[in-house]
Amino acid sequence: MLASLLDAPPRPAFRGPTFIRLLARLTDDTLPQGGPAPAERLSQWIDWTRAVVLSKVLDAKASEAEQDAQVVDRDDAAVCAKARATLLASITEAPELVIPQPQAAVASNDDDADAAPAVAIDFAPFRQRYLALQRSMLITTGRLRGDLRDRLAQRSADMARLAEVDAVMEGALSPREHALLGAVPALLETHFERLRAAAGVSATDPSAAWLDGFRRDMQGVLIAELDVRFQPVEGLLAALRTH
Repeated sequence: MLASLLDAPPRPAFRGPTFIRLLARLTDDTLPQGGPAPAERLSQWIDWTRAVVLSKVLDAKASEAEQDAQVVDRDDAAVCAKARATLLASITEAPELVIPQPQAAVASNDDDADAAPAVAIDFAPFRQRYLALQRSMLITTGRLRGDLRDRLAQRSADMARLAEVDAVMEGALSPREHALLGAVPALLETHFERLRAAAGVSATDPSAAWLDGFRRDMQGVLIAELDVRFQPVEGLLAALRTH
C-alpha cells in the first residue's frame, strides 16, 4: 500500500481560500482549478424573489439616518475581536481535539485483569463537537452582523442602504451557506476512516499518531471555517471605520 502511494503521481495543488484548500487536501477527489465568475455563481444561488428584493434595495432612494437614534459609544472592533477569541478558544480547547499525553503502562497483572476493556474510537464525538461549534459560530456571527448593521444604519443614508443590502444578501445566501458548511462533517468522517484504515493498527488507542493527526486536521478546518464566517463581520467593520 505504501509503495502504491509513493508511486502515485502528485495531486495538483489547489489554489483558493484556506478553508477550501484544507478541504481539498482531506478529500481524494480532485477539485477543479477554475469555475464560474463570482457574479455568475451568485446568479445561481439567488432566486428571482431575492433578486427582486435586492434590486429594490439598490434602486431605492437612500433614506436619512434616524436623527434621534442614540449611537452607543463602543469599540466595535474590540467587541468582535473578543467574540472571535472566545470562539477560537472553544475550538483549540475542545476536549475531543486535545492531544492526550501518553500514560505509563500498568505493570500489575491484577490491575490488567481489572482494567475496563478498550473501547473502539468512533467519529461520533467529533461530529457532535463540530456541529456544536458550528452552531456557536453561526449564533455569534449572526448577532454581531445584526448589531453592526444597526450601527451602520445610524451613521448616514448611504450606510443605512449598505446595511439593508447586507441584510438581503445574508437572507439570500444563508441557505446555500448552511448546505455547504453542513457537508463538512461528512468529509471529515471520510478522512477519519481513511486515516484509521491506513494506520492498520488497533482503533482503541486515544494517543495513536493517526488520531493526533486527525485532531490537528479537524482543528485547522474549524479555524478556517471561523475565518470564513467572520468575513461579513469584517466587511461591516471596515465600512464603519470609513465613516
